Amino acid sequence: MDLEDVIQRTREAGVKTLVAVTEEVGEFSRVLQLQESYPDLVAPCFGIHPLQAGRGSERRGVKLEVAKQTDVHQTTGYDLDVALPLFYTHRDRLVAIGEIGLDFTPWCAPTQHHRDEQMNVFVKQLAVAKDLDLPVNVHSRSAAKVTIETMREQGISRALLHNFAGKPAVALEGVKAGYFFSFPPAVCRSRQRDKLIKQIPLEHICLETDSPALGLEKHVRNQPCNITLPCRYIAELKGLSPQTVQLVTTQNAHRLFPRANGHR
Repeated sequence: MDLEDVIQRTREAGVKTLVAVTEEVGEFSRVLQLQESYPDLVAPCFGIHPLQAGRGSERRGVKLEVAKQTDVHQTTGYDLDVALPLFYTHRDRLVAIGEIGLDFTPWCAPTQHHRDEQMNVFVKQLAVAKDLDLPVNVHSRSAAKVTIETMREQGISRALLHNFAGKPAVALEGVKAGYFFSFPPAVCRSRQRDKLIKQIPLEHICLETDSPALGLEKHVRNQPCNITLPCRYIAELKGLSPQTVQLVTTQNAHRLFPRANGHR
């Protein structure tokens, strides 16, 4: 793996902090190892994503408990019951809880039972975030409105809705709640989210890459150094200089992830 090259390109692009999220418990140790290797750069998060690796290339909905070996209808794996103690064991090293959230696309959550399972896991992780006084990094595909409503109901005050693709009116409800929204290089591929980005105040926007996914080209590995792409795109849409977007979004990130400041 060309990790050293990726890190070098990241630094050369002017990136000061990498907020590194997880999707499943098997990644927790890896993100901590990255922080140990690059303590001035990597800021770790723990989270259980609403979709988990299944058989082969399939992804399944998250579950509250590890599936029993005898249950042939479920994919055996580690979910929230295994992850919960680790949030507390490593609480002093975390800058946020993420990536967590909801994914109600029909092929990911075909039944109400699947959606209820995701919601249970999401709410439990929101409770952990409140208990540890940490912000949350949130996935909300095909579930923008219910995700924001749930966070407000649970008393969440600091949240980043990453790669947000909901309606502008829904985003503005999140703005009222004080939430932030981030956009990766993939937004540059089409003009579909132009109206959304224009309507969200810059004071509520952060930059992201979501590497290695969501790059400028669909099947090309994305890298953190590509953070400049959404920066320039957002600047163009809002009629601002890239320097202004870089400054304001950096200030937003510092407000949202105050613990990450210690990693610079």
